[in-house]
Amino acid sequence: MPLRIEDTFRSALAQANRPLAGMWVCSGSPLVAEICAGSGLDWLLVDAEHSPNGLESIVAQLQAISAYPVHTMVRPPVNDTVVIKQYLDLGVQNLLLPMVNSVAEAEAAVAATRYPPQGVRGVGSALARAARWNRVPDYLARANETISVTVQIESTAAVQAVEDILKVDGVDAVFIGPSDLAASKGLLGQQEHHEVRAAVEHCLEAARAAGKPAGVNAFNPDTAQHYLDHGANFILVGADVALLARGSEALAAQYVKPAGGGKPSY
Repeated sequence: MPLRIEDTFRSALAQANRPLAGMWVCSGSPLVAEICAGSGLDWLLVDAEHSPNGLESIVAQLQAISAYPVHTMVRPPVNDTVVIKQYLDLGVQNLLLPMVNSVAEAEAAVAATRYPPQGVRGVGSALARAARWNRVPDYLARANETISVTVQIESTAAVQAVEDILKVDGVDAVFIGPSDLAASKGLLGQQEHHEVRAAVEHCLEAARAAGKPAGVNAFNPDTAQHYLDHGANFILVGADVALLARGSEALAAQYVKPAGGGKPSY
């Protein structure tokens, strides 16, 4: 039975008439991923760089999310050809590749998603969920259409090279990570610092000039709105684990009282 593959995040961005809002999915749980998928958000980022996600948990989350009208991006732990091949074969269509600091690294990322002669992706579609085990007609010829590549700008070197990174054919979008960007500037934990904000704004402007979408991570609502006002096309505004952590803390603060009253002491 011939099958079709969903549109990419690249297509979603091209068709959108407003910025797309999403959240991190970091728990490694398909059940939590499904709950987030039904939230009404535009997109989810399943993270394997800083989260307990392996190949098996990622494919389970892709399956859980697939029933819902939401786009899924997946971040591998590293911009590596072998890892990217495995993720693509799992059926990951939208990749967010971390720590892309130069044109060469951006070109390598794109090459890892393309079959020869355009790239270096290994051929295994008959064994892979990506092609639904060769049930997707002409998958090998059309594979590039089914994949979007977003590279992460999260260092001073990447900010300095962002205009050239944006020129790389096959880079569909850039995503700015203020946390690592702050650390690279010697401002660890200071994502709101004016130098970090200025660097993010520079990248947003560069993307706008290049005609490519740019996104950013911003959990603070005021900061999120600031970047949206400066042209961010997509944004991450929360995370499953953070929502659970803060929500459970709020419950404890409300209901767990020390002897004698007053606020609990930890």
